[in-house]
Amino acid sequence: MTTSIDDRTLHALRRCALNLAWCWHPKGEATWRALFPESWLSSGRNPIALVNALSEGSLPSWPEEAIEDLLTLDRQLTAAVESTETWYTGEENSIQGPVAYFSAEYGLHETLPIYSGGLGVLAGDHLKSTSDLGIPLVAIGLLYRNGYVRQHVDASGNQLAHYPEYDFGELAVVPANDANGAPLQVNVPILGEDCVCKVWKVQVGRVSLYLLDTDIAANPESLRGVTQRLYGGGTDTRIKQEIVLGIGGVRALEKLDIKPSIFHLNEGHSSFLSLERLRKAITEDGVEYDDALTEIRRTSLFTTHTPVEAGHDRFSADLFTSHMSWLSEPLGLSEQELLGLGRWPDNQDPNAEFNMTLCALHTADQVNGVAALHGEVSRQMFARYWPDRPDEETPIAHVTNGVHRPMWQDVRLWGLIGECDCDQPESYQARVDALGDYSLWHARNNARAELTEFIARRNDTRADRLQIQAPPKLNPEALTIGFARRFATYKRADLLFSDIDRLVHVLDSAPGPVQFVFAGKAHPADNPGQAVLRRVYESSLDPRLTGRVMLMEDYDMEMGRHLTRGVDVWLNTPRRPKEASGTSGMKAAMNDGLNLSILDGWWPEGYDGTNGWVIGDEYKRPDGEQDAFDLNALMYVLENYVFPLFYDRNEDGIPSGWVRMMRAAISSVTPVFNSDRQVGDYYRSHYSALAAPGEPKA
Repeated sequence: MTTSIDDRTLHALRRCALNLAWCWHPKGEATWRALFPESWLSSGRNPIALVNALSEGSLPSWPEEAIEDLLTLDRQLTAAVESTETWYTGEENSIQGPVAYFSAEYGLHETLPIYSGGLGVLAGDHLKSTSDLGIPLVAIGLLYRNGYVRQHVDASGNQLAHYPEYDFGELAVVPANDANGAPLQVNVPILGEDCVCKVWKVQVGRVSLYLLDTDIAANPESLRGVTQRLYGGGTDTRIKQEIVLGIGGVRALEKLDIKPSIFHLNEGHSSFLSLERLRKAITEDGVEYDDALTEIRRTSLFTTHTPVEAGHDRFSADLFTSHMSWLSEPLGLSEQELLGLGRWPDNQDPNAEFNMTLCALHTADQVNGVAALHGEVSRQMFARYWPDRPDEETPIAHVTNGVHRPMWQDVRLWGLIGECDCDQPESYQARVDALGDYSLWHARNNARAELTEFIARRNDTRADRLQIQAPPKLNPEALTIGFARRFATYKRADLLFSDIDRLVHVLDSAPGPVQFVFAGKAHPADNPGQAVLRRVYESSLDPRLTGRVMLMEDYDMEMGRHLTRGVDVWLNTPRRPKEASGTSGMKAAMNDGLNLSILDGWWPEGYDGTNGWVIGDEYKRPDGEQDAFDLNALMYVLENYVFPLFYDRNEDGIPSGWVRMMRAAISSVTPVFNSDRQVGDYYRSHYSALAAPGEPKA
């Protein structure tokens, strides 16, 4: 029986579409798919676009069951937001005001394209877990008119950058209002002009995310484009974006009458927020500079995400001074002293660059890396900042990243395991161990088959665009190995193809078919990274590898879910120790995938000998020697461990040894490497400590 839509249903539709909590609710996607079975996929899985497309003059009739599921979803999302009984309310040392979390990107869902990769997805998972746990937090970011680069790969393997112009009316954003109910705008000084920033709001469960946008009529053309593209343009655009993020973000919070007790800087992009806080404390509150700096440090946490030097934003002394010299007078600093806030303490070069990471170190009491190994590397990288301390006493801690289980673990696998608190590892492991071999292997085969169908659809779309023949469809029963991440050279996506003759020999000798799926984008300005992508693509065209190697274009969160749920093995080959964390491997393990990885990032903490494999060892060699050594190690593990175990089947056709490792992957990784644990660690180790009165510890 069908029922016409009424006002109650329309209101529920809009509320659910505008709260991104639907995307991690166990029945969220199924509810939307039932309401819009013909247009769900074609809309890009975008509830806002679907709701906008409804014509109020001819509203459809829907099955009563689908409407009731929608109303149930609406009630549950509302109850979750309004509930006062949360993990946080049971914790001691509650913070007085919210955490203000600043990030240049957020990966919340593919329909809100304000992310590029792992940093943004980590920030998105942080907000989701913060919402689930009930920790008071408000987030600040930028709303990009063109998002991040969309990737096309031409018939020769060249990456072509594509930047669509997004209609904000089709995104899960609404204009924000200030504390008085007026439309929220803030002004930010850029090269002597007032840049007007409109502020938008995104609801992420309990968490409000405010995004600043300069593409408004009040600005001249030179300023409208500041928030055009994520990580687009040169350093001049980058410094303008970071001024808007840091300074504009602090001013937006003030107009919202939000008084954070803690500022959490997710990478150095937002470091200018500390300079704005200094200015406010000195000029508006009458605090002396040293006292103001002490208070700002006492309430600031800086999370660094990269052990790669090129990943730390730097601006020439002239560029920084041209944009930021207006701060010298209110702070009572000379231009050189102002520049010194972003330099090494012992650097006397008047032309030295301003480093945003060093600015964060100067103005934050607490600093952390994102894995145990990354913490060690960061202490070595920045020991120079504290010259009077031994390297091991460098005040940089670590909080190992995690991923949001409700977002990334297949809901069907969650259903097999049953309701169980993954914060209790022994209980969770018992549930996983109780899964029968057949049911777990059947689920694995289904996920792999769905991945091959998804890849075929994406390949057909590309083939139609290029007017070429689509590659052969992948084998849904073959051992499938995935590699998906940013195509930076240190990640070595092309390591496998360093000796194609040997690779072909190993594949031909395998006891069954093996296929590899690669995906990832290179930054449009990263020519060496694009060359790596092209090499992978060209290798996939080798007749001996046809149907065995596939490069997918335009890697996004949707593809990430399909890959981490569908592949049997997750491959990771960075040059140690340049991978800060690598959360995609956690997602694969939560979905019973087995990691095959260099001992870098999170894997030294996650690997226990039963849940995957290690490539090589912990020793560092010159790059050329290291590549050859790691290639040999990779081929050895594939040939002697991975391939035989997958195809060693019992009388029921089930690889019982492989399934045993699948169980170990789920039960060892899920309770430890989830973002609820991560956010809980931030609260206990950093937020509570920063909220407590006292002197800076660094």
